[in-house]
Amino acid sequence: MTGEWRLVSGAHVAPAAQIATGVSLAPGAVIHDGASIGAGSSVGAGAVIHAECEIDTECVVEDGAVLGKRPRLRPGSSAAGSVGQLTVGSGATICCGAVVYAGASIGSGVIVGDQAQIRERAVIGAGSVIGRGSTIDFDVCVGAAVLIQTGVYVTGGSVVEDDVFLGPGVTTTNDHTMGRHARGEPLLGVTFRRACRVGGGVVLTPGVVIGEEAFVAAGAVVTRDVGPREVVLGVPARVVRRVSDEDLRDRWG
Repeated sequence: MTGEWRLVSGAHVAPAAQIATGVSLAPGAVIHDGASIGAGSSVGAGAVIHAECEIDTECVVEDGAVLGKRPRLRPGSSAAGSVGQLTVGSGATICCGAVVYAGASIGSGVIVGDQAQIRERAVIGAGSVIGRGSTIDFDVCVGAAVLIQTGVYVTGGSVVEDDVFLGPGVTTTNDHTMGRHARGEPLLGVTFRRACRVGGGVVLTPGVVIGEEAFVAAGAVVTRDVGPREVVLGVPARVVRRVSDEDLRDRWG
């Protein structure tokens, strides 16, 4: 680091970084030029906040988290595209060791769990929770009040609407050919409609749509669309009944 950097409570702060009043910086944190941290926020030991990161008020960035990482892609990667500013909404928490890429958007009150990864251009809606070790890949849109549990992989181009529940270890896929397709051919992410629930260990094949208020039992392999309020289970998943009125999201607050 050059002599232009300043030491603030043991944190290394670049000269053009914008630190609001009442921000707490732990020793070893690194705040780069162009980063902005809102009032009442805290940054843990060893956390790194890169340029073009805008962190709103009352946010928590825990130890070892990295915000604004730039992607490193192989030639011809499907993830290629513009990467702009990372924004983090008020009251959000980025937990220990999480990595949030440049160009992502994190809504207010979101919790990004320990060692989770949020890729470029991903959007996380207000009040959602991304569980420990989960990955939200590039160009994914996650709605508000979504609960994504530990170790979930949401593949590039997927859509997760409001109030969705994804159990631990859910895996989505987006490429039927596993890389053996013409350059530029679009990938087929999975779509989770509002308030659907997907149990632990479920695997979903490219392009499937899980309908509104549908229920996918743990361990299922979903190879075709699931209709609204359908309950499916098994390998491959099959319809066994419908979600009752008493079990709909609106009855549970």
